[in-house]
Amino acid sequence: MREIFAGLPWWVKWVAVPVIALVVFGGLIANVVGFVVYLLFKLLIFVALVGGLIYVVRKFMAGSSSRGDW
Repeated sequence: MREIFAGLPWWVKWVAVPVIALVVFGGLIANVVGFVVYLLFKLLIFVALVGGLIYVVRKFMAGSSSRGDW
């Protein structure tokens, strides 16, 4: 592979080949990035809901007169 790129100008190696790769694999890259952002958003919602549940349960347990030992 290095022999192929050895005789080419710098702009082919550093501009044209990455642009061609983005055109060919751009949809795949966009799908992967979108999926990762979707998973991070779902994880953020999950953490917020679990945190809210823990907060509500602690408030309820603190306000009740009888506490049960776990």
